[in-house]
Amino acid sequence: MANQTWDVDRYQGQHSFVWHYGASLIELLSPQPQERILDLGCGTGQLTQQIAERGAIADGIDADPAMVAQAQQNYPALHFYVADAQQFTVETTYDAVFSNATLHWIAEPAAVIDCVHEALKPGGRFVAEFGGQGNVQTIIAGVEAVLGQSGLNFWYFPSVAAYAALLEAQGFEVTYAALFDRPTPLTDGDRGLANWLKMFGNRFFQHCNEAETEQIIQQVEQLLRPKLYQNKGWIADYRRLRITATKMP
Repeated sequence: MANQTWDVDRYQGQHSFVWHYGASLIELLSPQPQERILDLGCGTGQLTQQIAERGAIADGIDADPAMVAQAQQNYPALHFYVADAQQFTVETTYDAVFSNATLHWIAEPAAVIDCVHEALKPGGRFVAEFGGQGNVQTIIAGVEAVLGQSGLNFWYFPSVAAYAALLEAQGFEVTYAALFDRPTPLTDGDRGLANWLKMFGNRFFQHCNEAETEQIIQQVEQLLRPKLYQNKGWIADYRRLRITATKMP
């Protein structure tokens, strides 16, 4: 499928839960004063700023130029760069690499892990959270049913065992790993699922015009309402994989 495209204003406005949930991951990262930390997939920079507020020297990279431009505008004192997670390099190694809600977008995880390994000092830590096995499975199944197609999951949602094995194969020691449910309320009431699909699932509709997309979304809403509509709002059936690993000397 085509590469994901982003609406920066919609991301910052209607989908701020992405970095709000990521704030607890910073506790796991535990940034220390003067540590150099790279935020991989920084988006519009909110979590990079929170890391810097702990006293660390925080940089952010993201593959989307519009995201990076907005992050730089939001936090001009920090440094943000356009870079692909599968092939980035750094001039000076980091004490930690942090990543929230990014790695499920990348189909070649081994390439990312290799870049992270090269970006870290010996003993440096990798702290990440992203969609894990079974993430948004109800939503995906609903879209597949309406479109009459299977195999439409374009994300990478690994099991704990699969991702830990990749890390270990490339010189990391996994120190913590958990897969857990996180039912996530979507903003905008009745339009919550539609907005989510347009923001994060626009690849489902890459061959559809606007009217066709709206028709498909309405059919998906009708199908999923008994399962995912609660208390006058939509709930996304998120499952997250949270993991920490240390680069072996």
